[in-house]
Amino acid sequence: MSGRTVLILLFAGVQSLDVTGPLEVFAGAGPAYRVVTASSGGAAVRTSSGLTLVPDADLSVVPAPDTVIVPGGEGTRDTDPAIVRWLRAHASGARRVVSVCSGALVLAEAGLLAGRRATTHWRVCDTLARRYPDVLVDPEPIFVRDGPIATSAGVTAGIDLALALVEEDLGRDVALAIARHLVMFLRRPGNQTQFSAQLSAQVASRSGLREVQRWIADNPHADLRVPTLARRANLSPRQFARAFTTEVGEPPGRYVDRVRLETARRLLEEGDDSVDRIAGRSGYGTSEAMRRAFVRALGVPPSEYRRRF
Repeated sequence: MSGRTVLILLFAGVQSLDVTGPLEVFAGAGPAYRVVTASSGGAAVRTSSGLTLVPDADLSVVPAPDTVIVPGGEGTRDTDPAIVRWLRAHASGARRVVSVCSGALVLAEAGLLAGRRATTHWRVCDTLARRYPDVLVDPEPIFVRDGPIATSAGVTAGIDLALALVEEDLGRDVALAIARHLVMFLRRPGNQTQFSAQLSAQVASRSGLREVQRWIADNPHADLRVPTLARRANLSPRQFARAFTTEVGEPPGRYVDRVRLETARRLLEEGDDSVDRIAGRSGYGTSEAMRRAFVRALGVPPSEYRRRF
């Protein structure tokens, strides 16, 4: 297990956190990994935020890696041909090939995502799907594994994916120790959505509907059926449902479901309340109803979700 080489590719316009986030995770495992950064010609690169990174090596002479990481950033708009050529020639020799954020565009250009399920930063999903129609783009998860290829959503999701890979190689305890050192959760499940309910939904334009959105967030345990919410907005149930869907971008019932799931997740992560009590505080009523919601949305029951954090 020791000394597996993790190669992080660098190029002009790379997003610095896409590089340093996974790097810190693998470096945190000590001698289990050897982290190497490389660029075309071994040249220093300037990140999208103006930071200069000096690579360890010239990409053309790096040893065969165990894991290849392709970060994202503005530089992926015009992919470095040397990086693409290297991936086409050498990616098949690696055990895993990983992209962070818009690095998925580089993998797709190299032909590594053809016929595979993949994700990327939410702003880039449409571009990835349009440019590479043979890629099965899933805009929801924070990371996706499809055989030896793994893709992740924007920026910090690369840390979640790196922790998942360390847990796969070295076990949960090692990954947990690294996560604690970085002062973060062990890792979010890969199928967790990229956005919270409040971030992914639109903010209603009329004040009455905005107030309803705030009320839902503050009172997930309350009666949040359409007739009750409509009275708060001074609308008929039919008018309310139509206006809410138009202005928020989803029906009120779906919005409530996502707020309640997010509330339950946060309570599981933050405290030691029982699952039954959290189900009540989140508006599910029963632990069984909450269990079904978690399995449907996240693929794990609440008890397993809590264990991971």
